[in-house]
Amino acid sequence: MTAQHPFKWRHFQSDIILLCVRWYLRYALSYRDLEEMMAGRGLSVDHTTIYHWVQRYAPELNKRCQPHLKPSNDSWRVDETYIKVKKEWISLSSR
Repeated sequence: MTAQHPFKWRHFQSDIILLCVRWYLRYALSYRDLEEMMAGRGLSVDHTTIYHWVQRYAPELNKRCQPHLKPSNDSWRVDETYIKVKKEWISLSSR
């Protein structure tokens, strides 16, 4: 894939390809779900075509998005939280 023209020689427009790849990666959709959604928009796209798009463009999207994501570590803390169960307040402490 060239950096200048990643969608060169593709049958579909780049925004359709990116939309399918982004929706597949972001939401819990299957390739067939996306095929059905595109059919609802008047586009005939086979689920295997969407699979090939994801395989080809997902690594490139990841590489281009990584610098813009907020860095974080896997550590997070929660103080005490109270919830009401059967009209009684109960403390959920982090352990």
